[in-house]
Amino acid sequence: IIKPLIASAALEQNIIEPEKKINCQGKIIIKNPWYDPRDPKSGQKEWIYHDWKTHGLTNIRKAIAESCNVYFYIIGGGYENFIGLGATAIKNYLKLFGWGEKTLIDLPEEGKGSLPDIDEDWTLGQTYNLSIGQGPFSVTPLQVATAFSAIANGDKLFQPQIVKAIVDSQKNVVEEIKPEIIRENFIDQK
Repeated sequence: IIKPLIASAALEQNIIEPEKKINCQGKIIIKNPWYDPRDPKSGQKEWIYHDWKTHGLTNIRKAIAESCNVYFYIIGGGYENFIGLGATAIKNYLKLFGWGEKTLIDLPEEGKGSLPDIDEDWTLGQTYNLSIGQGPFSVTPLQVATAFSAIANGDKLFQPQIVKAIVDSQKNVVEEIKPEIIRENFIDQK
């Protein structure tokens, strides 16, 4: 559910063009720059981030359709010469889509979910995991629906509401509840 939001952010930030293809070989391998084979305390030689299958050449549409983890690792965290969004930008875009805050729906006891704290101890591996929807955060189903509605309706994030109108016993409208826009113009409609 996070991948269309990451794709929107990457397109908005000109990280990638829609038709640009990334070759997914089923994993990416990150060399440990501190690894020293003579020092057992230097950690492992490399970290491997797996995909659930090999997708081959993949553009953004295919990456979303097939849920290509490697594609989103790369546009989210970067890889080799490709500069990704980074954890802070990802978090900021998730906030723009309404994640990590209450939607203020007209119902009691709404949850707000949470977004991760990006601090000096945050790692590239955590950014990769965040890019595919894993890691220390939570989102409510209502936040997901609200975020996707912003993509579907041309970048308007509406406050969800249950009540459309209040009517009297003769079904006359006493009060119409107008939709409220929380945020707009944060992603290009294209």
